[in-house]
Amino acid sequence: MAKKLFVGSLPFSTTSDELGQLFSQAGEVESANVITDRMTGRSRGFGFVEMAKDEEVDAAIKKFNGYQMDGRAIVVNEARPREERPDRG
Repeated sequence: MAKKLFVGSLPFSTTSDELGQLFSQAGEVESANVITDRMTGRSRGFGFVEMAKDEEVDAAIKKFNGYQMDGRAIVVNEARPREERPDRG
């Protein structure tokens, strides 16, 4: 089963393809997604990467947590389940 990684402090110019290519150095990437603002379409500076194997997830965390990307040290850790937020309606 795939495990999801949270990747924070991304440069705002990073695309989902670039994120996937970077993490493919640590193993097989099933998906990579940079989160964008709904209104502007601009990056929010974080994303998620799914990898197939536990050992590849561990390798990616060790290799890329603190990795310098366009002058920014990115943060990589295992993603936590999304918390339910109260309805704003």
